[in-house]
Amino acid sequence: MTTFFSQLIAGISIGSLLLLIALGLTFTFGQMNVINMAHGEFIAAGAYTTYVLQTSVFAASATSLAFVLSIPIAFIVAGLLGLVLEVVLIKRLYGRPLDTLLVTWGVSLMLQQLYRDLFGAPNVQVKAPTWLQDSFNIGQVTVSYSRLFIVVLVLVALVAIWFFSSRTVQGTRMRAVVQNRQLAEASGINSPRVDRTTFFIGSGLAGIAGVGITLLGSIGPSLGSAYIIDAFLVVVVGGLGQLRGAVIAAFVLGILNSFVELEMQSSLAKVIVFAVIIAFLQIRPQGLAVQKTRALA
Repeated sequence: MTTFFSQLIAGISIGSLLLLIALGLTFTFGQMNVINMAHGEFIAAGAYTTYVLQTSVFAASATSLAFVLSIPIAFIVAGLLGLVLEVVLIKRLYGRPLDTLLVTWGVSLMLQQLYRDLFGAPNVQVKAPTWLQDSFNIGQVTVSYSRLFIVVLVLVALVAIWFFSSRTVQGTRMRAVVQNRQLAEASGINSPRVDRTTFFIGSGLAGIAGVGITLLGSIGPSLGSAYIIDAFLVVVVGGLGQLRGAVIAAFVLGILNSFVELEMQSSLAKVIVFAVIIAFLQIRPQGLAVQKTRALA
């Protein structure tokens, strides 16, 4: 039972990170039909933001302050990267998802090389704040504060996204453009501005995920590649553009990965997880959650 709960906690923390990454993809892929392969490099941008703040901006004694400030700053840095990508390239490719895949894949390779030039090819270590280096026990199960912090961080981000999309004017405009762009434009909504806002938020969430990933180990130029495929799977299994489905799929996938990797090698575990997902999509190709619509009889 101790092993079971330990793996369960690890799976929940992994699922939380996948959810935070997938929330950004839910906007850009699930709602705007843009396959952004550079989303993983926005994760790395958030992680490197934390590294730069700790090593170049703040003194070694201000590790906690640097880490806390890195969360909003990483959101802005990654969000601005996404905004530039949308303005320069993506806005010319709406309605052509395969083209967005190829273009953003090229951007992804360029950003990885940029990170190598700026920070070097070897992985670097971000120091966790002292108040996240300890752990506590629940019975015989040890829970680290860092994993608990990741879960709390994701929950806060999830509530903020829900509030933005359902309780603000800009969120209402975004949902209107997603559901019917032509009708939204006819109603006076500036859809290009909404597109830019959507990309900024989606990319910024990836930056926050990068900050969380620094608590799990070292970071490197190809950091995002380890998470981007699983994040796309969360969006597809959860249902395109469906927040509720993404939440369920992220935690199920994270927990499934945790338990399968306990019994076998990680590469074989990935194959088994992919096989389970393929089998599920054969039964329910629309995903876990489907947006309800009305149709004329």
